[in-house]
Amino acid sequence: MTQRRPGFPSWIASSASPSAVSAKAGQGQVPRAPAPMHVPLGVGMDSIAVRSRMVQRLARGGVTSEKVLQAMSSVERHHFVDTALVNQAYEDTSLPIGLGQTISKPSVVARMTELLLGAECAQGGLGRVLEVGTGCGYQAAVLGRVAREVYSIERLRGLHEKARNNLRPLRLAHVHLLFGDGMLGYAQGAPYAGILAAAGGESIPDAWCEQLAMGGRLVAPMGNGAGGQSLLVIDKTPYGLKRTVLEAVNFVPLKSGIA
Repeated sequence: MTQRRPGFPSWIASSASPSAVSAKAGQGQVPRAPAPMHVPLGVGMDSIAVRSRMVQRLARGGVTSEKVLQAMSSVERHHFVDTALVNQAYEDTSLPIGLGQTISKPSVVARMTELLLGAECAQGGLGRVLEVGTGCGYQAAVLGRVAREVYSIERLRGLHEKARNNLRPLRLAHVHLLFGDGMLGYAQGAPYAGILAAAGGESIPDAWCEQLAMGGRLVAPMGNGAGGQSLLVIDKTPYGLKRTVLEAVNFVPLKSGIA
């Protein structure tokens, strides 16, 4: 019998203040789905047509989840990149965001989000998700469109502040940004239906697997032993961890500590 993926393992009350997310509360409450994000018609980079062309490329590239495609369409990537690079915002390319970090390609963001959802959660969405490596906040915003609760942790204070500024206008009360060591995960929010990492190391930290809910899924880049990285999917089953190695990827290295 197939183990069903968890939709929402347990509830943690949302808070508009990122500093308040460490307290568990609200047991028994019914979680509210995030309100639909308004997508302006606009002109230039604010035009829905610009994002539509990006989404069409993603669909042609193999992304089939309507939920993921809708999320990629609704989140305005140009608000997450530096002004000098805004004309490249909807190209399928990674871009620098400062402090030696990058915003991932739209195709990589969509691919990892679709893998995290999996077939069983494609319609109803995920419950609580942990993202390791907030960066500029773009992936967290996309996850916020497919999950009921998102915890995103960043080890670089400068990027943590940038992500807060980028996400503040979106008023996503169910997306919580944390400053801390992502290799430790965030035990206060566990268990997680999904964990997604935006940095790759030679191995997956034990803390991530421990904080993953039974039936949950982890998606992360990992060193392949040949100097490169491959995308790794880990499913937590009653029989142990099932690992699936997929295509080659290129992410910034996973590091411990804060800076």
